[in-house]
Amino acid sequence: MFATLDPEKKHKGICCVVVPASAKGVSQGPHENKLGQRCSNTTTVIFEDVFVPDAQLIGAEGEGFRIAMKTLDITRPMTASIAVGIGRRALEESISYASERKQFGRAIAEFQAVQMMIADAATEVDAARLLTHRSARLLDEGEFASLESSMAKRFAADTAMKVSVDAVQIFGGYGYTKEYPVEKLMRDAKLLQIYEGTSQIQRLVIARELFSE
Repeated sequence: MFATLDPEKKHKGICCVVVPASAKGVSQGPHENKLGQRCSNTTTVIFEDVFVPDAQLIGAEGEGFRIAMKTLDITRPMTASIAVGIGRRALEESISYASERKQFGRAIAEFQAVQMMIADAATEVDAARLLTHRSARLLDEGEFASLESSMAKRFAADTAMKVSVDAVQIFGGYGYTKEYPVEKLMRDAKLLQIYEGTSQIQRLVIARELFSE
């Protein structure tokens, strides 16, 4: 979290600090009723006149923003891995359903329109997986990977959204009901395009890194 330190002292810039949940003045807001990813307990954390001693400073004064950006380089591949998982599940459900569902006397997997959607989904999920692996490998090796992390997060999140939406389309009316899992995958995928930096922000980071080179 980011907060102002001891008000009696002057601190330069944004500082990164750690605050115990049990600290005086820290409270929790109501549970957020989200569209997707409903298994996570999302609430607002409220700070009212919370005193933060210098001992709870992380890094040096004024390094808060830099620490936050560096942290995002690490967490974006993790978000991308979630997106790859959602995309893969949506693809597997689509293949299974298309192989069993029959229209006009044959499985809809035989229709070219469905085949094109499945082929694109398989290609994009695999590409997202490889981008995610590359960014994670670079971070494991201690390399600077802001460009690769943003590429992985942006592409994987957008792929999860596209593939899950196409899965609902392949399932037809059934896909819009809670009887089948694809509607949940679609709802869960949407948030991946938002947190850890939106897909639009990822594009800005990617462009910045490319031009800085």
